[in-house]
Amino acid sequence: MDPLEFRKFGHEIVDRLATYLEQIEERPLFPDVSPAKINRLFSEDAPQEGVPSEAVLRELDEKLFPYCTHVGHPGYFGLITPTPNLIGILGDFICSTLNQNVGVYSIGPSAVAMERRTVQWLCEMAGYGQGSGGNLTSGGMMANFIGLKLARDAVSEDRAQHDGIHARWAVYASEERHVSVDKAVDCIGLGRQALRPLPTDPRFSVRLDALEEAIAADKKQGIRPLCVIGIFGTTNTGSVDDIGALRRIADREGMWLHADAAYGGGMLLSRETPMRDRGLELADSITIDPHKWFYAPLDAGAILVKNERRLTASFGMRPAYLTDESDVENERYQYYVHGFEQSRRFRSLKVWMSFKRYGLRQIGEWVDANVRHARTLFNLVQSDSDEFVAATEPLMSAICIRYKEVPEEAEAKRLHAAVVDRIERAGRFWISTTELKGRTWFRINPVNFRTRTEHMQELFATLKRECRTLAGSATERAGSSLGAQRPA
Repeated sequence: MDPLEFRKFGHEIVDRLATYLEQIEERPLFPDVSPAKINRLFSEDAPQEGVPSEAVLRELDEKLFPYCTHVGHPGYFGLITPTPNLIGILGDFICSTLNQNVGVYSIGPSAVAMERRTVQWLCEMAGYGQGSGGNLTSGGMMANFIGLKLARDAVSEDRAQHDGIHARWAVYASEERHVSVDKAVDCIGLGRQALRPLPTDPRFSVRLDALEEAIAADKKQGIRPLCVIGIFGTTNTGSVDDIGALRRIADREGMWLHADAAYGGGMLLSRETPMRDRGLELADSITIDPHKWFYAPLDAGAILVKNERRLTASFGMRPAYLTDESDVENERYQYYVHGFEQSRRFRSLKVWMSFKRYGLRQIGEWVDANVRHARTLFNLVQSDSDEFVAATEPLMSAICIRYKEVPEEAEAKRLHAAVVDRIERAGRFWISTTELKGRTWFRINPVNFRTRTEHMQELFATLKRECRTLAGSATERAGSSLGAQRPA
């Protein structure tokens, strides 16, 4: 492919994607197709010879585009994968063209400077001051892993990274934590049994009394508190832990305090419901995901650290083959020395371009609109409380609601799953189910700047219709079963 073909093919792709975005609401949100059929489409040997670009694009038309989940559709209320903003999409195009490796200064000087500035903006939003820093990551999974490694190293006075784990340690987190916390506790060598899941209060924030009891029980057994994780926006309900109280307990026990704001960090930009007074800046490290509620395309997470030197203490190795002999003044920032990854995508470009193109005010208005969408649904549920109940009034855009007319939990779980399946097949909305305190709920989270109030109204009408239909069918089946059991 020469530059002329690249230009022609590139224009065609951009035109197709622009049309796709213009028509996205008209498309079925989720493909009604079996995994087996999709797998058959891609069941082929690696090609030995190339084909023209037009043939590649035709194959995408046949195999890829028809079977995507259209997360930019205004009815997508799923797994906190927001609508990507358009300039961020173009940013990824530029990123792949330049192919800068931000892990090493000499493979991307301006890209390194851009990420440094983008991370500083995020630190300022979170309330961190001078001396703070961080890395952009693939997402919350990697950011939480890095946060827990920083905790392990800091609390062990940097012995664990050299000598391994020889003492018994414990990590404390809410039952509403993200699964990445469990994986991180495993990956830093503590083992999953070192995690202490803590119960939550009626608003799904961690119970401080349960934390105190767990710490006391561990200390009696010679287990040392290592880290407590505060959640700033739970995945299910957007609940926020008392970060200030966790800070006081962490200081008393010599623990690291990590805050998981992967989802809830978007509220820092809210104009209507600002959450800058919730103590996020008190954490030693923070996970925050621009590819969630900042509407940047995947992938762009971040680990922020109050004391940037902790990154160097945990990761500061300099192999000879990466020595930069030109850096006699030590001015070239080397991300591989101050972070886990060496090969690193130029993630900051799409985030930087998003902030520049839209500004924090516009992004904050999108966040506020999504919060209003969740509250609209909450109000609809409150007005129909005979049939539905909400788990809690939404603080953010996440809301869980439940159909009440099927009291037996096993049957309720089947009904909620069946309703979600029918909604998925209809192609107008995408929602999921979850469990809260042993009960099944519909989980709905609009993080989408194309969503409008009427979409929430239509979704609730759809849920009412589908729940009533399936609940009626279940009642009829139960009646038939009882009738069949009666003696003649």
